[in-house]
Amino acid sequence: MSKFAFTINTSNTLDLDALQRDKAREVMERVPSYKLCIGCGACTATCTAGQFVNFNIRRNHLSFSHGKYDKLQNEMKNCMLCGKCTLVCPRGVNLRALIINMRRVLHG
Repeated sequence: MSKFAFTINTSNTLDLDALQRDKAREVMERVPSYKLCIGCGACTATCTAGQFVNFNIRRNHLSFSHGKYDKLQNEMKNCMLCGKCTLVCPRGVNLRALIINMRRVLHG
């Protein structure tokens, strides 16, 4: 145990060459607007499900694009597919189609 009141976290560095992004590529082919996301967070701010459960579209989108699929399967079930996120997206990302296809690819 350290003498300090804090601990140093390990680095969260991504090796982009080593990522397994096969599922992310498949979703990009199905939903081309997936590439347009700038990570502004407007989708997360308007998410109805996010008010009641631990669901964050922006975080899930980022995890999926980085190839971190392990925890996403259960997380994707929390989306109610209401479409509010799609309505507020400044880049026109079809988030409903994105989430539906993420579910299909993760379960497939």
